[in-house]
Amino acid sequence: MIALLLYRTVADHVLPWAMAFATRMLARSLNMPEPLVHSTGDYVVAQVIAFEHGVGRSLCPFRLARLLRAWWRGRH
Repeated sequence: MIALLLYRTVADHVLPWAMAFATRMLARSLNMPEPLVHSTGDYVVAQVIAFEHGVGRSLCPFRLARLLRAWWRGRH
């Protein structure tokens, strides 16, 4: 029970503070305002999701294996 209380305290209080501190330090090291760091991060996440849903889906190993098997059967 005490461990749960400790984990919850850390998750509720320390984690948000640590994230804000890390963002602030990243913004200072890049010489950028904090809102720009946030929006740039959102843009990168959106680009990665778009890639995974577009090209990344066609590179799925299971799909590639199915296509290779179909191609191999067609050649024989």
